[in-house]
Amino acid sequence: MKNHTCTRLAALLLAAAAAFSSGSCVQQEEPLTAQSLDGAVAEDWMALMLKFTQRTPGFSPPVAARMFGYIGVGLYQSVQPGMPGYRSLEGRIQGLAPGGMPDAEPGAAYHWGLSANACLAMLVRDCYRNAPAELLASADALEQEYADRFGMETSPEVYERSIAFGQAVASAVIEYANSDGQARCYERNFPEGYTPPAGSGKWIPTPPNFQRALQPYWGSVRPFLHANVTSTQPAPPPAYSEQPNSVFYAQALEVYAVVKSATPAQRATAQYWSDDPGVTATPPGHSVSILRQVLTAENADLGRAAEAFARLGMGLHDAFISCWKTKYETNLIRPVSYIQSRIDPSFMPVLPTPPFPEYTSGHSVQSGAAAQILTDLFGNDYQFADRTHAERTDIDGTPRVYGSFYEFADEAAISRLYGGIHYRAAIEEGVAQGKAIGRNISAIRLRD
Repeated sequence: MKNHTCTRLAALLLAAAAAFSSGSCVQQEEPLTAQSLDGAVAEDWMALMLKFTQRTPGFSPPVAARMFGYIGVGLYQSVQPGMPGYRSLEGRIQGLAPGGMPDAEPGAAYHWGLSANACLAMLVRDCYRNAPAELLASADALEQEYADRFGMETSPEVYERSIAFGQAVASAVIEYANSDGQARCYERNFPEGYTPPAGSGKWIPTPPNFQRALQPYWGSVRPFLHANVTSTQPAPPPAYSEQPNSVFYAQALEVYAVVKSATPAQRATAQYWSDDPGVTATPPGHSVSILRQVLTAENADLGRAAEAFARLGMGLHDAFISCWKTKYETNLIRPVSYIQSRIDPSFMPVLPTPPFPEYTSGHSVQSGAAAQILTDLFGNDYQFADRTHAERTDIDGTPRVYGSFYEFADEAAISRLYGGIHYRAAIEEGVAQGKAIGRNISAIRLRD
């Protein structure tokens, strides 16, 4: 962690001396709240996190969601003492006991923008420790930019106190995050010791790359809410069958027919929501991108941005744990494997099939969770334009307009049918699973 305190303090002292010698009147500093500051510092760090997620090796969707979750917790905790009427997350999420976070000094003034900036900078460096050097340099630059900007708004004493508090929160969150045993999960996406169960209807590696199973143990990772694993599991998928008159065969036949007759619009939708790791910031990153756009449109203050990012990040993390638990307990065969063996050996989906079991759809679960959380935060009929892929040239990234957050989730989910990635049951049950997770996150009581 680079420490800019000494150089910044010297500059502030010189500025104060100059003001005094010129006869300027220095007013008594008034206490700030997080709600009195705009949310730009949070939004800019979110934008940088999306770049980190895209370009840092090993950031598969579950790994990315975990990082968003813990960084969101850190952002919230770094400004919560400056949010009158709001409570700490201590004792409200798994593994974070009362006393697990530092306390702000009672009665002391803080600049919550400085606290948030210092906390986010430290967390991003720790969570993305294997990021390319130029990205880490960009984090240094962003931290310095906001330290300079906010430093001109406060006294040297408050400047130091605020940064120290943000760093103390980051240290506590790092310790909390590491206690889940996944500190280096980005290095263990494809564990060599895992052998998938064999048998009729069981998942097997899929073309064209036939990769090993991705994060097969993720369903046992600690969630933020235990209920998001125990009470959100869906009904079992339709029973496996090779009989042409079975429900399972009909599902596979639907995937086959949709892919064979896919319209240009359906193919474009499949590509728009694919959000492949390494090419994009992954599906959870797409949800974070939507939140960032909404916060900007709302001119959200720092307190609102912190609460929203914390809730969304926690929901995304729990969504992938809950979904991965379902996937590796059912271990269901993917459409491409079933269709090639039972319907058409030459079949290939629109999109490459990801290397993990079928049921439920990860896109659907995380999108359902995001939609529920964002709806609870911003309203049922919130219209917005998604510009996440507006600058891409490899697909049609034309901004898409939605009349509600549920509408975006439904489109992201059905895109997996258009792409030939999932059966309908995995999509529909996945959205319902995600919404249940989102409702649990929204129920965390943060206000008095």
